[in-house]
Amino acid sequence: MKQVDDSRVLGGWSFSMGSAYQFHSWRVFVVVCALPCVCAVVALTFIPESPRFFLEMGKHDEAWMVLKQIHDTNMRARGEPEKVFTVNKIKLPKHLDELVEMQSDSANPVAKVLFRIRTELRGIWLTFMKCFNYPVRDNTIKLAIVWFTLSFGYYGLSVWFPDVIHHLQSDEYASRVKTHNNEHIEDFTFNFTLENQIHTNGVFVNDRFISMKLKSVTFIDSTFQNCYFDDVSTVGSLFKNCSFVEAFFYNTDIDDSKLVGSRVINSSFHHNKTGCQMTFDDDYSAYWVYFVNFLGTLAVLPGNIVSALLMDKIGRLSMLGGSMVLSGISCFFLWFGTSESMMIFMLCLYNGLSISAWNSLDVVTAELYPTDRRGTGFGFCNAMCKLAAVLGNLIFGSLVGITKAIPILLASTVLVGGGLVGLRLPDTRGNVLM
Repeated sequence: MKQVDDSRVLGGWSFSMGSAYQFHSWRVFVVVCALPCVCAVVALTFIPESPRFFLEMGKHDEAWMVLKQIHDTNMRARGEPEKVFTVNKIKLPKHLDELVEMQSDSANPVAKVLFRIRTELRGIWLTFMKCFNYPVRDNTIKLAIVWFTLSFGYYGLSVWFPDVIHHLQSDEYASRVKTHNNEHIEDFTFNFTLENQIHTNGVFVNDRFISMKLKSVTFIDSTFQNCYFDDVSTVGSLFKNCSFVEAFFYNTDIDDSKLVGSRVINSSFHHNKTGCQMTFDDDYSAYWVYFVNFLGTLAVLPGNIVSALLMDKIGRLSMLGGSMVLSGISCFFLWFGTSESMMIFMLCLYNGLSISAWNSLDVVTAELYPTDRRGTGFGFCNAMCKLAAVLGNLIFGSLVGITKAIPILLASTVLVGGGLVGLRLPDTRGNVLM
């Protein structure tokens, strides 16, 4: 095994130790994406529990302190810091432990645990069913539709956009392929990169392939007679129905997966490379997958600012419905996207418009449910969101490279329809939470 001192830089944010371990920048990308989750976990330790939780745990003083903190913060924001916090009455919820003791006088531990589980499950089910009782039943159905349609279009297109751009790049790359037929090369040294080529019926005699790369190169029905391969890396390259006679391979990644239907006669392989040899320098389109996602994520910043400033002025429903309808209309113009730059621009426009819908939908969902059903109702809507995201990824992903019409029309129709349903929700602006 090679030592760390022998590691070589591969380009970009990547390095390798020998040929088995390759640390490319996609790993750095994953680590960076995980940092916000770690920061969120740390930040949660500084957030107080809800007053309801403290009351259920019997911690009345802690609940009072949290309520006072909320009151003082709101009064300072309203310019009335001198207003004193007063509480006339607090309704205490029934403790589950009290119900357990009431159920079992003997306080049998097993019976208490089983009863606790049954009570918790029954309470969850009853709370869930309350979301479908009057007066929130219609709101629950409408919210579920809006969450489903917005998530289906958003996550479906998030998968579809980068793959479509990659497909456009692949088509352009394939259109520039160079074809070589019936060539005969003898006593020649290849020490440079061959890229995007097809060699058919070629004959290579006493040739040397040294310290080189084969990038998207295909040899078809070619013969390699007494050739020497040393430090050769291949990316997207194949040898189809080729013959290797008395060839010598040293420190290459050419193996059975690259030799499709080929014959190897009196040839030897030594010190083959292992592990992934691909870098972003080799596959530039892989870089674009991350870069396009970065641009799409960056485009939501203006939408977040606009929604924060205008939500109370134009209303939650107007922002929700208008954002979804405009997002659906912007999707329709993807039909005319024929270049990478145009598709990236439409992706940024779509993300910038749709983020306002997400922000207003969160606020509307929280304000439409009373306290005893808010968490359950929000959780049910989020479950519909995740279901739609899975379906969107599967459906849109299967249509990449096949047709643009179905994903575009499907996303546009779903988003516009969900936006119209969102406009039918009750306006919660200025309402006191139940």
